[in-house]
Amino acid sequence: MSAPALGPGRRTVLAGLAAGAAGLMLRPGGAAGAGFDRAGLDRAVERARRLEQLHSLIVARDGEIAFAEAFRGPGLDALANVKSVAKTVVAALTGIAIDRGVLAGTDQPVAPLLADSLPADPDPRLQALTVDHLLTMRAGLERTSGPNYGGWIASRDWVRDALDRPFVDRPGGRMLYSTGSYHLLSAVLSEASGESLLALARSWLGEPLGIEIPPWTRDPQGRYLGGNNMALSPRALFRFGELYRRGGLWEGERVISRSWIEQSWRPRTHSPFSGDDYGYGWFVSEARGHPLFYARGYGGQLLYLVPALGLTVVVTSDATRPARSEGYFGALKALLAEAIVPAAEAA
Repeated sequence: MSAPALGPGRRTVLAGLAAGAAGLMLRPGGAAGAGFDRAGLDRAVERARRLEQLHSLIVARDGEIAFAEAFRGPGLDALANVKSVAKTVVAALTGIAIDRGVLAGTDQPVAPLLADSLPADPDPRLQALTVDHLLTMRAGLERTSGPNYGGWIASRDWVRDALDRPFVDRPGGRMLYSTGSYHLLSAVLSEASGESLLALARSWLGEPLGIEIPPWTRDPQGRYLGGNNMALSPRALFRFGELYRRGGLWEGERVISRSWIEQSWRPRTHSPFSGDDYGYGWFVSEARGHPLFYARGYGGQLLYLVPALGLTVVVTSDATRPARSEGYFGALKALLAEAIVPAAEAA
């Protein structure tokens, strides 16, 4: 599948490939490097290079890539497990489904679409469960993530198991981080469209963005896992981020509505783990006073957007190791706020 051109930034990236097989490094300067203080970006890169869990880093401003290198691990065009960044992709597909009329809206109840998977004696509160509750992980159902994840994926029916868990809060209550909520969204999207989540992802995102979306984990019924273990290359993740930063347009084509992006970035709940707010598939925070929106996956898979500065930053990391808020993830957030953002501000 051919990829659409990215303008001067892409030409610079291709020219830089000749510099060495280990990766490429593009310094600010001239049209291709505009937007960053050179010394500041160099300091940011050296700081990133010292993070031994970090695999790749892409830093761009206004769509132009100023730095892109795979320090270790898979290359920039190789597939990487982006873990729970998949939740942000599923949230995008949900928005597109609403844009296209496949779903009625975020207030749509999901029980009618999941009728065949409801428990034999369903809790009446399941009838109140909406698309919004799943997107924000405020379903109220016991979590399937964390210590419950292994038992959940060992079950014979992941959708039924998620729906059969006890309510520990009301639908629309507090955020309960749970991959099960996004797997329910996967089932909702498939039931409403008659297509698999993979087919929707390829048709609605892969084709217009010119990115590869290979098959990933499926449940015992053949549904693609909503919210984990999706594989994308760092460059594909960059294009996905740019789609949002550009307001839903790609190469002049409307892929996702601007209104959905605005809805996705509106704080709707609060994460007890990260301490940040959460919208529809995106964490909401700030970096040096600038609004920050990010997708986060286990191990340090990250897509950062700072729209006020035109920044898109992609990070992939060792997906076998944890990245806690007070540890490696904290170091990545500090890299953004203390090094990359200042380099953009000083330009």
